[in-house]
Amino acid sequence: MQHMRILHICPMARLDAPLAPESLQYLGHRIDRCGPDDLPDRSDSAAVDVVIADACLDLSLAPRISELLAEARITAPIIVVLGEGGLATASAKWNVADLILTTAGPAEVEARLRVARDRYVASSSTHSGGFPGGTHSGSGRLGANGSTGGWGPVRTGRGPADRGSGYGESGRPGAAGDGLWNADGEPMVVVTGDLRIDETAFTAELGGRSLDLTYREFALLKFFAMHPERVFTRDEILLAVWGDDYFGGTRTVDVHVRRLRAKLGKDLENAIHTVRNVGYRFSADSVTDTDSEDVTA
Repeated sequence: MQHMRILHICPMARLDAPLAPESLQYLGHRIDRCGPDDLPDRSDSAAVDVVIADACLDLSLAPRISELLAEARITAPIIVVLGEGGLATASAKWNVADLILTTAGPAEVEARLRVARDRYVASSSTHSGGFPGGTHSGSGRLGANGSTGGWGPVRTGRGPADRGSGYGESGRPGAAGDGLWNADGEPMVVVTGDLRIDETAFTAELGGRSLDLTYREFALLKFFAMHPERVFTRDEILLAVWGDDYFGGTRTVDVHVRRLRAKLGKDLENAIHTVRNVGYRFSADSVTDTDSEDVTA
């Protein structure tokens, strides 16, 4: 087995904790650990084969790791380590080579390391000139279009797209280049049917009517709208919306869902479906345009 040099990036609180994944310690590779704000300079990082980013305790590290490495001029494939619940937040916009769970065994970790390194080497030899941060197209990374800025507003479900938002006839975002993405790599505007969520203004509107939401209710609604038709467990929702530093139980998810349904009103409350013994699912088809709704006496 050929040994690799691995740069293991993790929150400062984990520098003295076991590696994530823990099986990494049994593979015999050279591992250098550092925090995201203490990256080595490029002269010392030139021989790095793979970067492993431990986002188990701090999910915010995952969407910004590519940019951090680009600023440090570190060019290597990136593997993000997540807990089971963190997979719900995974995004192609992270521009990483692979994702791996903390529970992965030595054989799986070794295989993913080798594939990530070999793909990166093959891409580097095909495309001359290094590309800091690993955003070169064809690098084998998720989101290999190489864009760190993003497209225009995201539209899901039914309802007309806003003019000038850069959508093609298919309803998918076009290359408008509006850059409407936040620091976590998420769209600032989500439009689902007659529901519009604007993260920039921190507002949510339904048919032009402003919804009076608390911060957590707003974050919960945005999370649902950004992941239509996907079933999430309460633990996954808790991690994505409340964060991994929240120590309350999953009962708080049920409470906030009930409050959110009440504020959405009788015509939209059914958009958040309860999946028995699992969690919740947001159905974009339940979000209809107000002018097409049936009116009964």
